[in-house]
Amino acid sequence: MQQAPVKVIVLGGGTAGWMSATALAKLLPGIVEVELIESAEVGIVGVGEATLPHIRAFVERLGIDEADFMRATQATFKLGIDFRDFGRIGDSYIHPFGTFGQPLAGVPFHHYWLQMRAAGMARDLGDYSVAVAAARASRFALPHGSESILSSSYGYAYQFDAALFGPYLRTVALGLGVKRTEANVVGHRRNPETGDVEALFLASGEERHADLFIDCSGFRSLLLGDALGESWEDWSHWLPCDRAAALPCLSASPTLEPYTRATAMPAGWRWRIPLQHRVGNGYVYASAFLDDDAACRAIVAATENTPLADPRILRFKAGRRRHSWVHNVVGVGLASGFLEPLESTSIYLAQMAITQLIELFPVAGITQADRTSFNRLVDMEYDRIRDFLILHYHATTRDDSPFWDHVRTMQVPDTLAAKLELWRATGRVAHYSEGLFLEQSWIAVYLGQGIVPHAWDARAALPTRDNLAQAMSTIEREVGAQVSGMLDHGAFLHAQTERLGSVG
Repeated sequence: MQQAPVKVIVLGGGTAGWMSATALAKLLPGIVEVELIESAEVGIVGVGEATLPHIRAFVERLGIDEADFMRATQATFKLGIDFRDFGRIGDSYIHPFGTFGQPLAGVPFHHYWLQMRAAGMARDLGDYSVAVAAARASRFALPHGSESILSSSYGYAYQFDAALFGPYLRTVALGLGVKRTEANVVGHRRNPETGDVEALFLASGEERHADLFIDCSGFRSLLLGDALGESWEDWSHWLPCDRAAALPCLSASPTLEPYTRATAMPAGWRWRIPLQHRVGNGYVYASAFLDDDAACRAIVAATENTPLADPRILRFKAGRRRHSWVHNVVGVGLASGFLEPLESTSIYLAQMAITQLIELFPVAGITQADRTSFNRLVDMEYDRIRDFLILHYHATTRDDSPFWDHVRTMQVPDTLAAKLELWRATGRVAHYSEGLFLEQSWIAVYLGQGIVPHAWDARAALPTRDNLAQAMSTIEREVGAQVSGMLDHGAFLHAQTERLGSVG
């Protein structure tokens, strides 16, 4: 006899909710029956519009045409993040979605670069990265070829209108058979013996039952936090930014940059995200150091062109739930945790949780082993991303405001302190095989914000300096050749749109 589908209710219809519903329906056909409950009275937080390269795999697995998706969400391509004024005022660097140079004899490129830099024989680290050079030139091409060549030495993500992304996925999900219910959830019932959530009470008086509930109710965390009482681990002492003043505007530039810009401000930082139809702006700040009115004035003053709305204040707090899967409730997105948008991780964290849930999906009933595995992986991701974000604030010489004095002098987590000690002493990056932000990302931020190690791999001294100089010059020329052969980013986007139109 065929087993009945597992009934899943997704509570919340924002980005995390529709990502969850779409992925479950697409990747577990016949195994799940999905209903999404959302309320028109609940708005979308939408603190950012930028993503990480992992979103490409998610879109591809859902069978979504990239060009169609980009047209519907007014998306642009993203090669990295341009950080300005973080290490000190006047500094800038790009954290690319790609590598720097090429390894030699098993030794990472940055060790050779460090040696040559000490000898005054190396150019800017970004000159040896296709992603950095293309971003600076506002050019783009899809990576191609084997992993060992420069034409595939980078990845890319998307910058899109967050208000359009959820509705786009909703259309896809409904086409896959997801049931949508518009209603306010006013209560719940738990099984007195197991503690599982049995039903949700709707304002209409109806009840909704399920085997598994996915809490995508945002910061309210109606099921994981309120119903099950899962505690919150507060990280605001390390990541004090707790608000954002968001403001869209018209673009003043004829150039469409394939990167997000993050510029440090006296009480935090501001983002600039170029889309096809507008520019997203926002000032992420710590309310302990700046009031809302001052933040709104600051983002209006920094906006490059005509605002399309008044600044909107968004409130949040850095941290996560102690566990993200408790009983038969899985928290995804803001219901599980939040790390500010400095490295565009919010959508990635939702995607990561969905991916892990699908891999561990309880077809034959929920087990403690499933929950333990899921929570371990989610906690690991949050903890490592937390350390990476703290690094951006702590690695600075800025002393021009109370905010920067605080983050520069604060005690950081032991895990980050160990990573910093290893890097300073040896030029090595702490390795791990799973998770986000691997070696190249840490190198970009370490060196971009002025943390230069005292030593490097001894094997980097084996080639002669003349040979190294020639090899590095060759890489630089090849990077330049790759970028010169790319289209302007805006022209590439136009070509994608034309391709879609001709297919349609």
